[in-house]
Amino acid sequence: MADAARGGFGRGRGRGRGRGRGRGRGRGRGRRGGREGKDEWVPVTKLGRLVKAGKFTELKEIYLYSLPVKEYQIIDFFMGDRLKEDVMKIMPVQKQTSAGQRTRFKAFVAVGDNDGHVGLGVKCSSEVATAIRGAI
Repeated sequence: MADAARGGFGRGRGRGRGRGRGRGRGRGRGRRGGREGKDEWVPVTKLGRLVKAGKFTELKEIYLYSLPVKEYQIIDFFMGDRLKEDVMKIMPVQKQTSAGQRTRFKAFVAVGDNDGHVGLGVKCSSEVATAIRGAI
């Protein structure tokens, strides 16, 4: 009651939950439950749901209707192990800051199946290995 007498500037400023984490911390740190279904693909887009349901049998059908492919699992579903990647270029890019320059690396990776399907992956990251992994 002493806190109420002096204006309420004391320990509990929040909603009375003690040492709570407050708002906006996302989905937690992963303490509860495991990841049993980690390997299985759960489609996010409508095209992904149609591919998983078997409505499309070839990648050509998707390109025929000019549908945007926003999930890499769609390509993996049709191509499987036929894809090969090749790192074309790793380019350092710099941003001028008040403390100096911040160097990042931009990776360009070509991915294809040697049968007419080619894609280009581009990723910029502070580490070379992370940039290559993201571009693939």
